Amino acid sequence: MSSLTLLLSFFAMFGLFQGASPAYKNLTPAQFSAALRQPGAVLLDVRRPDEFAGGHLPGAVNIDVTAPDFAQRVAALDKTKPTYVYCRSGARSANAAGQLTKSGFEHVSNLLGGVMDWPEKLVR
Repeated sequence: MSSLTLLLSFFAMFGLFQGASPAYKNLTPAQFSAALRQPGAVLLDVRRPDEFAGGHLPGAVNIDVTAPDFAQRVAALDKTKPTYVYCRSGARSANAAGQLTKSGFEHVSNLLGGVMDWPEKLVR
């Protein structure tokens, strides 16, 4: 076994190739639904406005994560409140959750599977 192979095996054994875990929580729809019941929670829909108009979770605020003013608009939110983000399938909201935590939001959670896995009725 070469020295390089031995060194790579050592790093792999101790998980040194794994990325850091995200600073936000990924929640299942059941966990997300239960967490939303806490007072002061902010629910953020990060889909496009046309997707939001087609149906969204009750009480959600729409700020499109792909819009050029996303960072500016979320900067107006209270960073100390628990913030719950979702999108259609969970990919854009994971991106948004990462951006929120990097900009100082203290408690951010992402809905795994997005509204596609949401078991409750959406509102318009």
